Amino acid sequence: MRSHVWMTIGLAAGLVLGLVAAATRLPALLAAAASLRPLGTLFLNLLSMVVIPLVVTALFAGVAGLGSMRHVGRLGIRTLGFFWATTLAAIVIGFVVAALFLPLAGVTPDQQAALRQAALADSGFVRHAAEQIPTGARFLVELIPANPVRAAVDGNLLPLIVFTTICAVAAAGLPNEQRRTLTDLADVATGALIRIVHWVLLLAPIGIFALVAGAVAQFGWSLVKTMAVFVVAVIAGLAVFWGAVFVPAVVLIARLRPARFFGVSWPSLAMAFSTTSSLATLPTMLAAAEEGLKIPRTVASFVLPLGASINRSGSALFQAVAVVFVARLYGVALGLPELFLAGTAVFLASLTVASVPSASIVSLAPTFSATGLPLAGLTLLIGLDRVPDMFRTMTNVLGTMSGVAVVAAREGDQPA
Repeated sequence: MRSHVWMTIGLAAGLVLGLVAAATRLPALLAAAASLRPLGTLFLNLLSMVVIPLVVTALFAGVAGLGSMRHVGRLGIRTLGFFWATTLAAIVIGFVVAALFLPLAGVTPDQQAALRQAALADSGFVRHAAEQIPTGARFLVELIPANPVRAAVDGNLLPLIVFTTICAVAAAGLPNEQRRTLTDLADVATGALIRIVHWVLLLAPIGIFALVAGAVAQFGWSLVKTMAVFVVAVIAGLAVFWGAVFVPAVVLIARLRPARFFGVSWPSLAMAFSTTSSLATLPTMLAAAEEGLKIPRTVASFVLPLGASINRSGSALFQAVAVVFVARLYGVALGLPELFLAGTAVFLASLTVASVPSASIVSLAPTFSATGLPLAGLTLLIGLDRVPDMFRTMTNVLGTMSGVAVVAAREGDQPA
């Protein structure tokens, strides 16, 4: 059976076990689901083990192999243009969907008053985590790592990408023979790492099963029941975003049939759903782009690591819905100026990569401050985060896969 079929089976089995355990609360089933967590952690560790070196070697080979500085600049502009344009579209769709769905969530004035009273004691965790998010001048300074090795150890991928890109651009200007020596070495290292990834993916069905079963058994559908309208609004908004933005881009620009594109992308989407990590899916995205869509490595190894680091269109849509949702909970009126300010803050937040738990929620702190929403609302969102996180990570990954297909087509390398 093909690998994506096994991944689907693992995903479905994990959902079934987790839901049955959560619904029945049988100690044996809960213990079984909990005992699977180390397997899921092991699988994530195996993937994380190869992510950093794979990003470095693949990105270096991709940029240095382009040779022409003009080509590097054009590829970068097209890549960033696609990701930023789709992020802006996601924010607009998020606000529209929230305006349509959230009035269905009945919140009484008494409940709003109680929430505002509780908000006087903001969560210390949220405040501390929000302070760790690089913004403004600090964000720009931290793009250039004083110690690239430290950035790699800390998992700060964006500074590492900047350093690797600078080295690759310098290598691209070397004489052809010297440049080819470096790119051949990077290609060989990338090939070896991808072989390791193929070995790790043999365990993917078990890892996905363990991750999903443990999470669903712990949280069950109680989260969805608690704030069902919010979760449904997020999922509906993401579905509209897929159909209104990604599918037309893939069909009209990349000239790919939707069934073909989604079939190739499914292993990466299943990985994203279960791990809730765009970086963890990077190895599968590279394999899907190069082997499934026949996109040249020079394009795939540039666009995909960049997308895994900065493409947060799904997270931006979630944040847009979350702003309107929390405003309704606390009885804060948001007019057009406040929504514009919130949308700008959400877009800027999507450019940062925060190494904190529930980063998509914690990075909403500047937006909440700008619009007068209490930070305590972030604590409520963190409790709800697991279910939407699965779907928004899938959307981020689908956006990255759409981006590499579109950019390749615009570069004249038509995906197959």
